[in-house]
Amino acid sequence: MAEVTRDEMMTVATSRFIQDGWVAFIGTGLPMVAAYLAKATHAPNVTLMFESGVLAPEPRTIARAVGDPRLQSTARRVTGMLDALLLLHGGNADFGVLGGAQVDRHGNINSTAVGGEGYSRPATRLGGSGGANDIASAAREFLIVARHTRRTFVERVDHLTTPGFITGPGAREAAGLRGRGPVGVVTDLGVFGFDEETKEMTAVSLHPGVAWDDVVAATGFEIPRPASLPTTPLPSAHELDLLRTTIDPAGVYLKGDRA
Repeated sequence: MAEVTRDEMMTVATSRFIQDGWVAFIGTGLPMVAAYLAKATHAPNVTLMFESGVLAPEPRTIARAVGDPRLQSTARRVTGMLDALLLLHGGNADFGVLGGAQVDRHGNINSTAVGGEGYSRPATRLGGSGGANDIASAAREFLIVARHTRRTFVERVDHLTTPGFITGPGAREAAGLRGRGPVGVVTDLGVFGFDEETKEMTAVSLHPGVAWDDVVAATGFEIPRPASLPTTPLPSAHELDLLRTTIDPAGVYLKGDRA
């Protein structure tokens, strides 16, 4: 098997969270590639939803955004963001995939403002929530996908754009949020979960070639080291072939050095 890139590891690990028969709310980038892969392999009956209002497409080539005509041309329905979010808040989404500029130990996400004097005068103003808060609040569960750096994985987000477990056990329920919250985190270093009691981030597996010290150096808070830490299963030859020759042969989203 050819060497596997970190992007490919992230994509395949993400795709394996997606179950057959689910309705999955998907964003642009690696989550889109992962959704295509899941649909082409173990989850042929997954229904994909996009914030732009594209529902149940059967895409033939990779789209460059959630409103790309490549999605619209094969979709069962094309409306707009309002309809997509109404479907979401109506309890119709099983799963969502989210990213962000910052993620903290409780799976809260910031995609609004970083540094400076807070929301009113940040050092960096970002794009904001889009549908991320809606997905985290209303989908049955969601997955976080992000590059693993200290800049991203911080002790506490500068602005809470999207709720994970907020402050810990019971906080989501107290806030009246429907979904169960984040079920995992996939990064270019490994796969992570959340402790059932503390609702804090835990390690599940490390990607091939990644050491525990790499995780410690790239995380702005302490993650408990488990007694046993397996290696994330490599993509199959079939999965790699689909990614490289059918889903994203031009490397629109799948970039990076071989792991």
